[in-house]
Amino acid sequence: SRREYVAAAVQSVLLVGTAAWLFYNTWLAVAALLPVGIWYWHEWREECCKRKEQLFREQFQNGIQILSSLLKAGYSVENAIRETEKDLRPLYREGSRIRTEFERMVRELDMNLTAEQVLTSFSKRVNQEDVNNFVTVFAAAKRTGGDSISILKETVRIIGGKIETEREIQTVLAAKRLEFHVMCVIPLGMIGYMRMAFPEFLNVLYGNIPGVLLMTGCMVVYLFAYRLGNRIIKIEV
Repeated sequence: SRREYVAAAVQSVLLVGTAAWLFYNTWLAVAALLPVGIWYWHEWREECCKRKEQLFREQFQNGIQILSSLLKAGYSVENAIRETEKDLRPLYREGSRIRTEFERMVRELDMNLTAEQVLTSFSKRVNQEDVNNFVTVFAAAKRTGGDSISILKETVRIIGGKIETEREIQTVLAAKRLEFHVMCVIPLGMIGYMRMAFPEFLNVLYGNIPGVLLMTGCMVVYLFAYRLGNRIIKIEV
């Protein structure tokens, strides 16, 4: 959203300004450190997208579980989609992604589109692996005339198991992720503490070429370690 982009831009500016003050003691370094701010902005955008993708996958899991139970109760696919949209209303706020998608599917059904066309359109819009797999299995079961309910139930179980496994992994990694973030702050905190408590120890590193090269080397090592640690704590199933 626009608010999130603005917040990320402010964070990037603060990061670049803090790095310029800590490593070079001059605001002129802000221009040279703009690539760092842009890199941080892209990292934030990627993380934000992954977090929202994970949230939608959990919403989708609940949606197809409701859909599967309605099909098992004897509803047609079209009516099951309509009822699922109604059942999602108490679970998620208006404007949430899953409700928006099901509301759109209901409108498409009102335009006399078939359930397969509606779900295929949903899959193309979302372009997410679990959704694509579900729609592919549903379309194949409908064309072949197999036991659609049993097939969908098994598909829902597999997708739910995958999401639960990822959730357990993220829970296990939560403490490590917190440790990683603390470790990222410690070096900057130490430099800031030295600058304020014992400025004479760091003055020799500012305003001269050897000091600039040394601090630049420290920043490169820090950014490399941050990037490496960030990749380590990301585990995908």
